[in-house]
Amino acid sequence: MSPQQRTLHLNAFLMSTGHHEASWRLPESNPLASTDIRHYQNLARIAERGTFDSIFFADSPVIFGDVGRRPAGKLEPTVLLTAIAAATERIGLIATASTTYNDPFNLARRFASVDFVSGGRAGWNVVTTAGPEAARNFGIDDQPAHATRYERAAEFLDVAAKLWDSWDDDAVLADKEAGVWADSAKVRPINHVGKHFRVRGPLNVPRSPQGHPLIVQAGSSENGKGLAARYAEAVFTAQQTLGDAQAFYADLKARTVALGRLADSIKILPGIVPVIASTQAEALRLERELDELIRPEYAKAELAKTLRVKPEDLPLDRPLPADLPDEDSIEGAKSRYTLIVELARRESLTVRQLIGRLGGGRGHLTFAGTPEQVADAIQLWFENGAADGFNIMPPVLPTGLETFVEQVVPVLRQRGLFRNEYTGSTLREHYGLDRPTARFSEVEPLTGGLA
Repeated sequence: MSPQQRTLHLNAFLMSTGHHEASWRLPESNPLASTDIRHYQNLARIAERGTFDSIFFADSPVIFGDVGRRPAGKLEPTVLLTAIAAATERIGLIATASTTYNDPFNLARRFASVDFVSGGRAGWNVVTTAGPEAARNFGIDDQPAHATRYERAAEFLDVAAKLWDSWDDDAVLADKEAGVWADSAKVRPINHVGKHFRVRGPLNVPRSPQGHPLIVQAGSSENGKGLAARYAEAVFTAQQTLGDAQAFYADLKARTVALGRLADSIKILPGIVPVIASTQAEALRLERELDELIRPEYAKAELAKTLRVKPEDLPLDRPLPADLPDEDSIEGAKSRYTLIVELARRESLTVRQLIGRLGGGRGHLTFAGTPEQVADAIQLWFENGAADGFNIMPPVLPTGLETFVEQVVPVLRQRGLFRNEYTGSTLREHYGLDRPTARFSEVEPLTGGLA
């Protein structure tokens, strides 16, 4: 596909009142939005009006940070997606679920169910879940090692794929006259026995509209990139500079091709937090106003946890300490740790300045400017080997998403970079990806099949 034929893919990353941690303190924000289904249905309809490929919800089986800092309650995202599916028609629906604290059968069933409920619009953001706090919610004293979590994730995805393929596409006959609901020869157990899982199967849900829900991945460590190259069809990533984004893009595409996949079978979407106003000066003022609402004592404690240091080791008006741990010693979110440290070093930021930068997007690119300037930044990365699209992370919701849809999307359309209307009905069709063919293992069917 030539550069002229490529079009952007846009995903709306939705987070309660917005990605800026102080967004809930604005007069117009609803501090209870994180548990208000009508809020999320409205956001999904706004994104659908802008013909976004998808919306996305992050998740973790633990409270994120100090509850005093920002709204911390989260609805379980696959449940949330079923309610949103009923309020929308075309937009893709992506939820996060952990391979460390779930089992393959339950998650394969859950995402196949969402795919049915939504008419083929489901996606699964696969995470391995860092942090000892989550482990302790499941009776484990500490998080499994980084490499172990990714090893389990790979086997988990293999099992899920086998379960999704345990029904033939035409297994269900619903033949009333013959009295045969399904051809049992086309429904097979998977009989998986591996290091982490033993699963007989088959799945108790027929093959869903997309065959497999879209697989999304967000890790950028070496293990994360290896998992993405093998399994992912879309990748959400945090990159601060065009050069870093180009290097990540080229590396991940090369890894994908080396595993026998097409480069275009994986879509790379860096995150961007756009602060939009009629002038750049006004956008910068809005950004400063949000940053001034950050409670530094909460933010510093969270930064200290990420950096594996004590809060008292981070004086607000001094740079980061010189003797921080290196990435190899980090068992949590390795790539995000490195991104934060490199950002602070590269721009000679004090801890206070770094907290402000992270408050808007937790390490994702923040950009303040006019609609045309935001479109310029997106176009630059898209046309120069850094992105297949973007993970749009409005700092304030719903206004930030409304502004992007009403003011930036028309510019992207005028430049021929983004669709004017949906041409498909499934999430895979939005991303230009084929429906996977079922790959059945050579095992006996449930019975001898039809007589």
